[in-house]
This record gives sequence, C-alpha cells and structure tokens, in this order.
Amino acid sequence: MFDTMKKEMYAHLTGGIIPFWKNLRDDEYGGYYGLLSFDLKLDKSAIKGCILNSRILWFFSNAYMLIKDRSLLEEAKHAYDFLKKYCIDNINGGVYWALKYDGVIEDDTKHTYNQAFAIYALSSYFDASKNTEALKLAYELRKTIEEKCRDESGYLEAFTRDFHPAGNEKLSENGVEAGRTMNTLLHVFEAYTEYLRVIKENDICLDYCGIPEDEPEAVSRDIRFILDIFSGKIYNPSLSRQEVFFDKDYNSLIDLHSYGHDIETSWLTDRGLDILDDGKYKGLISPITMDLAENVYETAYVNHSLLNENEAGVDDTTRIWWVQAEAVLGFANAAKKALREGNSAEAFKFADAAEDIWKYIKKNMIDQRTGKEWYSQVDKDGLPKNLPIVEPWKCPYHNGRMCINILHDL
Repeated sequence: MFDTMKKEMYAHLTGGIIPFWKNLRDDEYGGYYGLLSFDLKLDKSAIKGCILNSRILWFFSNAYMLIKDRSLLEEAKHAYDFLKKYCIDNINGGVYWALKYDGVIEDDTKHTYNQAFAIYALSSYFDASKNTEALKLAYELRKTIEEKCRDESGYLEAFTRDFHPAGNEKLSENGVEAGRTMNTLLHVFEAYTEYLRVIKENDICLDYCGIPEDEPEAVSRDIRFILDIFSGKIYNPSLSRQEVFFDKDYNSLIDLHSYGHDIETSWLTDRGLDILDDGKYKGLISPITMDLAENVYETAYVNHSLLNENEAGVDDTTRIWWVQAEAVLGFANAAKKALREGNSAEAFKFADAAEDIWKYIKKNMIDQRTGKEWYSQVDKDGLPKNLPIVEPWKCPYHNGRMCINILHDL
C-alpha cells in the first residue's frame, strides 16, 4: 500500500525538506533562524521559538534514524546544544517560550505545551544519539509537568517563569481564553508515548540516567489518565468530534470542530495505544479514533484536500499546511486499520483519500521557490497566502513527520 507515494515522499524529504532546513542553521548564535518571509527574506535577528527548536530537533533526529545520514545527526546535535544551553531554565525548571536570536530570553512563559514538545524531541534525540543526558532532561521535564502543570483534573496551560498561573492567550484562539485545551492534552500524550517507547526499548539505560526503574510504570499510568480525560471529557460522542477549548471544569467554551486536530488525534492516539500496549484501553479508545477519522472524511474532505475548521456551523475553507499533512497520515492510518479489521472497502476509501491529498499537496502546498518547503496556507482556489515560510509555528514537524511515518509504514 502507498508504494508510489512512499517513493515520492522519500524524494521530497531528501531533496526538499531536509536541505531547506539545513540551510536555516545559525552557526554564529546556535539553533536555527526563526523567520523567512513569504518573499524569501531571511531575518537573522528574528526571535527563536523554543517550540520551533524542539520540533527541528525531533525532525533531524527522526530523519537520521530513517536515512542513517550522519550529517542529520549533526544537525540534531546542533539543535540539542541550543536547547540545552538556552531554552531550559536551570533555576526554576522547564523550557522558556521564546528567545532572541542570540539566546537571550525573549519570553519566559512556561507553557505545558512547550514542555511536552521538548520531551518529545529529547526522547527522539536520545534514541538517535544514545546521549543519556538528553534522556535525563526529558525525565526532568516530565517531572516538571507532573509536579507543576497538573492538578487533580488534568493539565493546566500557561505559567510564569516560576510556575505561577498565567493567561493562556498563546494556546487560545477564536475569541476565547481557555483554562484547558484539547491541543495541550494531545501533545502531552504524544510526548509521553514517545518517551515511554524510548525508555521501554532502552531500559538498561535508566540507571545510567538517574531515572527510577519504575518510570515506565509511572508514565504508563499518566498516559491512562490522559486517555480517560480524552474519552470522558474531550471527545464528544454525539457529534463524533473533539471539543477544543474548555474552562477548568471542562465546559466547552465554543462550538468549534477542528478538522486538522481531529485527524491528527486519530492516528497519534492509535500509535500511543500501540506503545502503551494495554488491551483494555485499546478496546475503549480505538473505536473513538476511527469515529474521528470517519467524521472528518465525511465533513471536511472536500476538493481533494481538508478544510481547516468549522465554527458555529461555518466552514473555514483555508487549506493549511499542517492540516493537509495530518490528513494524509490520518487517512493512511485509518486505511491500515480498516484493512487489519477485514474491511477492504473502508480501507480503499481512506487510502484513496490519503493519496488524493498528497497529490493536492504536490500541486498546491509545496513551494518550488524554496527548495520545496511548503506554503503556510492557500485559499480555496489553491493560491498561496502572503504568510511566512518559516516562523515560530512553521517548521518541519508536520510535513517532515508525514514523510517519515509514511516511509516507516506508520
């Protein structure tokens, strides 16, 4: 399945995305440059988002593990060195939100979402490099989340430098400010499952890293806690979707269906269930993830691509780079899942959708001017919007991950 798409994605990854991001490396101040305008003007003095740096670290680590090109491991080390030196607060713990181009702190907000991406990246970097310091940092950041960013009901959002509660405008949109978000919960889950995979596969290293021997059991327990929140509070069975923004008591704040997040959740959660390896939870959650994928297919797969979102019954027809990448992964995962369950008609339906959206991406989202990075957004007619090619949220994480996971056969 997907043989032609795999060949094309390998060529796109190695001939487009990887060279583009290698060229964004800052050898003077460390890390990677944080802003390339739509007009392809590089701003070497732009801020460097810590999320962007973590995602670049994750990308080069996983690209190395796929391709085994030592230059990719060197790029990952470059990102790791910047994260370790500048992004981590060695006094209060945690990862900052953003830095100036030279590593000076720009925004010292500590956001749970940001801590999660650092854990995600550090876990993968350890897997690629066997640098035990990276795994220890991931462990310390997980402790930070559990001790400072969680209450009895779930995970909170934004904090000051010394972890006092702060406003959550960074992870809120559409005119609301949320006390809890689906997005933060999803990426804590993503980080914890990658971390769990790595420590399960490298349990001999736990003692060397100063990590307790019961850590796999502890993180598995926290993943089950997240899955309980997902199934009981986030997922709306009557609408076959996730709610997005909540107050601290999980009351939904807005009528919003985020198509991109739902299709991303469908495959990310299935992957996490495989890593957790708990039959009870797989039986409970797997039907939900298929429900999410089915509903997105029926409501948002339009004109060979995926719509952005629907607020109060009105679709946003913008096509966003990361939404298209996640749609390919989500539909490919649903196809594999349906095939395993013996439902060939559903499998071919979802497989056709994944390949169709990849064709759309090649035609409309890939920017041939840049060495094949992607436009951030295009309108309903496929025309690119005047938005940066690189900025704190625009990174090789979604499109790079699409290629890597398809090539790994999910």
